[in-house]
Amino acid sequence: MKYCFGIDIGGTTVKIGLVSENGEIVTRWEVPTRKGSDPTGLLEDVKVSLENCMAERKLEKTDILGIGMAAPGPVTADGVLHGCVNIGWGDVELKKHAEKVIGISPVCIGNDARVAALGEAYFGAGKGAKSILMVTLGTGVGGGVVPDGHILMGESGVAGEIGHMTIDPYETAVCGCGKKGCLEQYASATGMVRATERFLKEKNTASVLREKDAVSAKDLWDAAKAGDALANEITDFVCDRLGSALANAIYLVDTERIVIGGGVCAAGQFLLNKIEASYNSKVFSHSRNKTFALAELGNDAGIMGAAALILQDAE
Repeated sequence: MKYCFGIDIGGTTVKIGLVSENGEIVTRWEVPTRKGSDPTGLLEDVKVSLENCMAERKLEKTDILGIGMAAPGPVTADGVLHGCVNIGWGDVELKKHAEKVIGISPVCIGNDARVAALGEAYFGAGKGAKSILMVTLGTGVGGGVVPDGHILMGESGVAGEIGHMTIDPYETAVCGCGKKGCLEQYASATGMVRATERFLKEKNTASVLREKDAVSAKDLWDAAKAGDALANEITDFVCDRLGSALANAIYLVDTERIVIGGGVCAAGQFLLNKIEASYNSKVFSHSRNKTFALAELGNDAGIMGAAALILQDAE
């Protein structure tokens, strides 16, 4: 049996999994994310952690097919990470640096959202589909396109970055990316809270949301599912923006399946139904045959997608 390591670099922790060649997580763990101006310290921590795992499992380097790594920033096909703001890195030749520090090769690098999409395509909600478009609704909005089992990266590493598609050119508030009117400003958990605060201020409609000191995205969707009229108006507004973005994206990539992930997808089929209805109202009739699905891998999507970067080449 051969194995690989799937590594998902986050702003707080680095999630690591030892994954068998048949796609099963043997063991998973986390190490703190060491921040700094370059990745050397973090990679040294990962090296020690991987060596400890291999020693415990009595594995040699010859048993390891390689390391897949998901990083929170644009990644190009040459393994260069073009900036990682929440950790403190600028442009880094992460593939080359990781192979040198850790001493295992090959190392395959991908953007975290795109890698999560690959994980879902191989092992989760996209399994069996020829191609998927995945959107993650969390603190931000991420995305990834997986045609024919491989990540669409793009020339500059931003293919699938649906969260920063301009949805409202007349928006005056500034997105975290510096632009205005991005999908992320409406469809992220943060954007949903912002929309809720605006609706509560501008409308007089009675709502259970008015009883809360601070409304979360979960509060919003719970209220909508319970039949709250204002909450449903807000979620319809959010899904209208999201449906527009998905329709625009499908006109470019035309995937077989659309997968919705991230923390907000805990709202379940109710959320999915609203998104699908909005999407279907904005596309050609022959583009309304897409399958919509909720992501299945949860916090393991990054690990499994990173492993898939290695396993797809091993195949």
